[in-house]
Parts: sequence; C-alpha cells; structure tokens
Amino acid sequence: MLRWICFLFLMCSIVSPVFAAPPNVLLIVSDDQAWTDYGFMGHPHIQTPRLDRLAKESLVFRRGYVTSSLCCPSLASLITGKYPHQHKITSNDPPGGSKNKETFAAGRETMSRFMDAQPTLPRLLTSAGYLTLQTGKWWQGDFTRGGFTHGMTKGQRHGDEGLDIGRKTMQPIYDFIGDARKNEKPFFIWYAPMLPHTPHNPPARLFEKYQSLAKSEHVARYWAMCEFFDETCGQLLDHLEEQKLADNTIVIYVTDNGWIQNPGKPQYAPKSKQSQYDGGLRTPILIRWPTKVAPKMSDAPISSLDILPTVLDAVGVKRPSDLPGLNLLDEAAVAKRETIFGECFTHDSADLQNPAASLRWRWLVCGDWKLIVPAERNEPNGVVELFDLKVDPHETKNLADSQADRVAALRQTLDGWWPGVGGEKR
Repeated sequence: MLRWICFLFLMCSIVSPVFAAPPNVLLIVSDDQAWTDYGFMGHPHIQTPRLDRLAKESLVFRRGYVTSSLCCPSLASLITGKYPHQHKITSNDPPGGSKNKETFAAGRETMSRFMDAQPTLPRLLTSAGYLTLQTGKWWQGDFTRGGFTHGMTKGQRHGDEGLDIGRKTMQPIYDFIGDARKNEKPFFIWYAPMLPHTPHNPPARLFEKYQSLAKSEHVARYWAMCEFFDETCGQLLDHLEEQKLADNTIVIYVTDNGWIQNPGKPQYAPKSKQSQYDGGLRTPILIRWPTKVAPKMSDAPISSLDILPTVLDAVGVKRPSDLPGLNLLDEAAVAKRETIFGECFTHDSADLQNPAASLRWRWLVCGDWKLIVPAERNEPNGVVELFDLKVDPHETKNLADSQADRVAALRQTLDGWWPGVGGEKR
C-alpha cells in the first residue's frame, strides 16, 4: 500500500503543471536628471557603474520620453498610464500656489481626488494579489490614495517621510521585501528618491571627486549627486541578488524629468526642467527581466506611458481599455507606432478642472522629427519649432520656416491627438 501511495505521489508531481511565481516589479524613478548624464549614455565624466551594469543586462530604449517636464504631472502619468490632460494633474501645485493655506489644501485635495479616480498601477497590481510599496516622491496625498498597500508618505505636498529613502535609508524597502517573502506575496516597489534632485549635497568624497572635472562647484555637486543616486540603485539591486529575487523581478528604470545644471547658481539652466525641449523631456528607459527579455539597445522613440501596460502584460493583469501606451516587449507594436506625444503646463495650475487653461506647449516626436507648438494663452510670444533630432539632438536650429509642409502635416497629427482645448483626449 505504501509503495502504491508513493507511486501516485510521484506521478502527480510529474504530470501536474508547475506554476511559476508571479514576477516581482521594481520601478526605479530618477528625479531631475538629464538623458545624457549616465556612463552608458556617453557622459564623459559622470560615473554610474551600477546603472551601466543594469543597462548591459536590459532592453534599453535610449530615446524614451516623459509626458511632461515637471515632476508632479510626469509622475502622475507614469503611475496612471495616461496623459496629464486625461487625468487632470497637469501642474505641481493648484491655482495660487501656497500663498493661502486653506486654498492650497483644498486644491491639493482636488488633485488627490483625481488620483483616487484612476486605476493606477499599484491599484491594479494590489487587486491581483501583490503587495505594493511607495517610497520617495509622491504628490497625491497619503500613499494609499495611489492604491499602495504600504508606503512612507503621509500626505504633505511631494513626499514628507518618503523623501528619506535613498538619501538617508533603504531599510523600509528591505523590510517590505522581507514581509512580502514571509507572506509569500509578489511585490511592486515604487523607488522614486529625491535624487539627484536639489539640494545638491552629495557625500564629500563624491563632491571632491568631481571638483577638478567640472566647470563650477554647482556642476560638480550635481554630477556627484548623479553618482550618489547610482550607488543607492546598486544597494537595491544587490539586495535583490542577496535575497535570490533578481531572476524573478522585473526592474524598470526611468527619470521623471530632465535637468541641466546652471554653472553659475544652484538652479537648472534653460532648455531643461519645465521646458519643451529634450533636456527636460527625454530619458533612457530600461527593462531587465532575466531569461525573459534579451539585452538590447533600441533607438525607437517611446513614452513613459508605455511602462504601465508593459508591466500589466508581463504579470498577466488585464489592462484598462483606455490606455494610450503599448507593451514595450512587443517589438512589432513598437516598430509600428510612428509618433509619440506630450504636453507641458504651468507650474501652478490655472484651472484644475480645465487642463487646457494651464497648457504651455504640445509636442510630438515622429521618427527623427520633433514639433513643438506653443499655446497662445500661456506662451503668447512662443513660436512653432521643428527640430531634426538625428543631426541636432540638443535642438539648436529651428527648421520650421524652411520645412513648412512638414510642419503642417505634423501639426495635423498633433491636433488629431489633442487640440489643446477641453479636457479629454479625442
């Protein structure tokens, strides 16, 4: 009898399907870093050895774009998979900024309710049985309002306690991973430290390293912050390896918006953060999934909106039907798409219920061409700009006057996407 039972057990173990554990997901979001400022992107001085190693192991899109060159709307688009004019979080702050505390609080509450209404990435993953953690930058109230099961931010403007991650500690992430393993749950981590974001106060050893290489103290401090951020990424990736989780964890890298350091003062230079140019909008996007995604470099223009559907498809969670992005692991879909779009708005919203009221520029990238169209209401002196990014990646020569037919055709495409009026995508 015992021999028969053993035989049945052996047969069941052979014929029963082996169900792989759902993959974990780690989303690394850099804060205020230019697309040029990595070793693997060719910077002559900034050293990012851990991200360089990640790039060698990843599908790398060198021409990724965020939807908007400002932190709050860019992050909101990243987590919802929708454009700012769709989710209505277009600006960092509500009308009037923080001058009146009561008005400011009411405005931020309205913005948080916009997030409440969205099927965010952590909300969707949580419904599928994941534990989900928020750390770092988070603008929309308490972490739970984004659909996270765990988090650091309690609700103050752009992160409060969450901003300790990376700069002061990595322990909350390590503890969360331990809890997920204990409960045998797959996990999603939002690692969005305020790095290399100001204040640019890197460890002295890193500042000293770059002092002799940079044209000014301010540039040296920024370069050092880039390497400091890289070190924290290394700590996190090392922890995955130590816990034997690296092989079943999808790691995705993106930045929220760009930054070009002003050499004369501790601020950003023109054509970077808050601008309509690639210095504020472009970012490398990396996807590492061992044995599932082959390392490769791609120059196909893609959008940060593509990250949410990519993750959902990878983990087997049904996508919402209204997402404009696509699965970056679907090579045919990436190759077929001709154009990506984006929009830039005022720092303080003009009207929370009407995204067009705060619009400054709409833009598109079609192959190597980039069209920028100003909104007359907020950029009355603005001009239409057309750049050939292949020969002019830093957008120094406006070709709009000499390429009138191309501008007209691209403008028609841009208007067909969103004409810059009303609040909804066509």
